[in-house]
Amino acid sequence: MGKRCGLLWGISIMAFLLAGCGDRAQNEVHDELAGGKDTIAVTLESEDSGAEIPGEDDKDSQDESTDAERIAEICRDICAQAARDGTLGSIETMGRMVARLGENGYAAASGDNQVDMAGAEQVLEFVRAVEEKESRRLTIVAVMGMGLRIFDLETRDGDVTVVRSYYQYDREGILQERSTVSYPADFWEYTPEGYLIFAGKSLLPETFVMTFSATAEHTALRVLPLEESCRELNRKYLLPVGYERNNVFLCSWSGEEYGNLDFYDVFDRFYPILRGRPHPYGAEGSPGEESAYWIPEEEFESVITAFFDIDRETLRRKTEYSPEQAAYKYRPRGFHEAEYPDIPYPEVVGWRENGDGTITLTVNAVYPHDDTSRAFTHETVIRPLDGERFQYVSNRMLSEEREYDAWWHSDRLPEDAGALTAEE
Repeated sequence: MGKRCGLLWGISIMAFLLAGCGDRAQNEVHDELAGGKDTIAVTLESEDSGAEIPGEDDKDSQDESTDAERIAEICRDICAQAARDGTLGSIETMGRMVARLGENGYAAASGDNQVDMAGAEQVLEFVRAVEEKESRRLTIVAVMGMGLRIFDLETRDGDVTVVRSYYQYDREGILQERSTVSYPADFWEYTPEGYLIFAGKSLLPETFVMTFSATAEHTALRVLPLEESCRELNRKYLLPVGYERNNVFLCSWSGEEYGNLDFYDVFDRFYPILRGRPHPYGAEGSPGEESAYWIPEEEFESVITAFFDIDRETLRRKTEYSPEQAAYKYRPRGFHEAEYPDIPYPEVVGWRENGDGTITLTVNAVYPHDDTSRAFTHETVIRPLDGERFQYVSNRMLSEEREYDAWWHSDRLPEDAGALTAEE
């Protein structure tokens, strides 16, 4: 439960804020875009041995503004066309931006690992400088559908400081600064999977007054390239399902033994994928109030059997089915079954075709919030069918249960437990 709650700071921090943290800190605004797809641009600047690295107060704000404007100008026509076409944030648009930034001397890669990083050697050189305690600077620009984030990294004596600025495009496509925060990187790692991960806590006065806690920031960038086939398989078979509000990829199961696979969560997750719209069986009333439905068997079974080769008898044993009503009893997730909003995402890192026509995917769970590029690993087998159709055959957890903690996930409560919490 500790990770679900904010980290509380002492009264001394409040005294520090009241005494004044400087004009810049007082004007900081925490303005994050929800669900944005990041595109990462990286440029590296070396310093002479023994040269001083300017601190935050010594930065030339005009230079910063000029650099941001230059980056915006490089991609301005791409973004304008994408805005007209409604394709901002698409893989194609991110790929064009990566290529354009590369042509203009920037190392670049897309967020969420959709395009290989260009100029990755620059990032690796900065990582080496940190390890060897050299003085160096690295600027990372994360370009999103509606703006960009700029990370100014500076290292001295093996320590890394981060200044993260957020800029947003106005209607004319001009960048407007929205927020800036600064923090020491209390976590810094280049992982065996080829990710650069850094994190720290920034003081946002507005947030602190309400929560008495610092704002944690986590960044994970894939540096090493990945086969495009892995990304394509990931986008088709893993990302649409993911690890949110279902356990399809969080437990071991097969067509012979479905184990703890929750078919009610399967119905929730796959109905929109199959029908193109949410199902109509949502929670009603106030939080904690119980809702229950009887879903006609044809409707419930058609969703499950579209993606799983399971017979009706087995499905009915794994759920609550009424022969008299020819329906499945369904209870939506309630207030006490909510999950932490920041979750890992799957990344296919390998695959193989099997003799029976199935495909085995090796998948790592990348979890920036927990500062890891491999929270756990699993093998998922899929069976392609005619056209774009396919089925999930099995999932096998390669990480032992004791090796990982899916702490963000909440299993559905048994019906009697749900009733008890509602009464409480």
